[in-house]
Amino acid sequence: MEEKIKELRAAIEQAGAAVTNEAELSAFWQQFLSKNGAVAGLTKSLRDVPKEERPAVGKTINEFKNWAEAQYQALSAQVERAALAARNAAETVDITLPAQKRPNGSLHPITLVKNEIVDVFSGMGFEIYEGPEIEDDDHNFTRLNVPKNHPARDMQDTFYVAEDIVLRTHTSPGQIRVMDSEKPPIKVLVPGRVFRSDSDATHSPMFHQMEGLVVDKGITLCDLQGMLDEFVQALFGEGVKTRLRPSYFPFTEPSVEVDVSCFECGGKGCPLCKHTGWIEVLGGGIVHHNVLANCGIDPKVYSGLAFGIGIERIAMLKYGINNIGLMFENDLRFLKQFED
Repeated sequence: MEEKIKELRAAIEQAGAAVTNEAELSAFWQQFLSKNGAVAGLTKSLRDVPKEERPAVGKTINEFKNWAEAQYQALSAQVERAALAARNAAETVDITLPAQKRPNGSLHPITLVKNEIVDVFSGMGFEIYEGPEIEDDDHNFTRLNVPKNHPARDMQDTFYVAEDIVLRTHTSPGQIRVMDSEKPPIKVLVPGRVFRSDSDATHSPMFHQMEGLVVDKGITLCDLQGMLDEFVQALFGEGVKTRLRPSYFPFTEPSVEVDVSCFECGGKGCPLCKHTGWIEVLGGGIVHHNVLANCGIDPKVYSGLAFGIGIERIAMLKYGINNIGLMFENDLRFLKQFED
């Protein structure tokens, strides 16, 4: 037995000297210290030792087993130190090198303008509602006083998902959903993406609108103009005025186009305002009595005002952007101009 232990000790020392990584350490354990390893084999061989010699031999085997396990622990610590040293070497940072700059991000110009508009109208008591982008024909057209075969549908260039399901052409369906769920007085903004089959320097198949709706007793166009005066002065500066021009929208009557006095030339005339002194910014009007009635609101008791703002339109005017496509190209050279 002593000769076996001596040979096994030499084998363990030789194998241990070759261990340099975790895989070799695992193989060392399997060969010598596992349940079926060489050291466990010594214990099994006790059955071949005469009974009177077993206590002494068993003690010798246990002492050798403890020594072998100590060898394994020492090897394990050695491998761990080597792995840590290798990891530290790989992760070494040369503090003499220039720092890697990580530029700060910034909000997109559309988001900046949207937030400004929301801040202005929320200060007037407006709530925010965001409706679905995929709408049924009833909410997108019919209940907004645009029945089937109405010529106003031709103005929309609609994307149809199914026969009566569309990508919403405006955020006005949000008006219907709010009036269905709330009773007057109502004061709500409906921002979101809208979709129309139209594309040029000032139009995009996908763009952003913000619808405003107020329903209460005694609402008039004067309320609309006063509200929009506050809005344009907050966005374009004090002294900017609004002008209402007659127009047509099927869901308002009377309907108006809203112009602002040119904030570039002060109304004197310049290329921005095409030398007229005025710039068209949005449309609005008094909510048509049919729209109120379609939502269960008595038009003889209540009236309302509504307006629709093209967020890209406002951003292009505010920041002097001449092509709407620039806002959807993700060109960092363009977007960096709006960093705080």
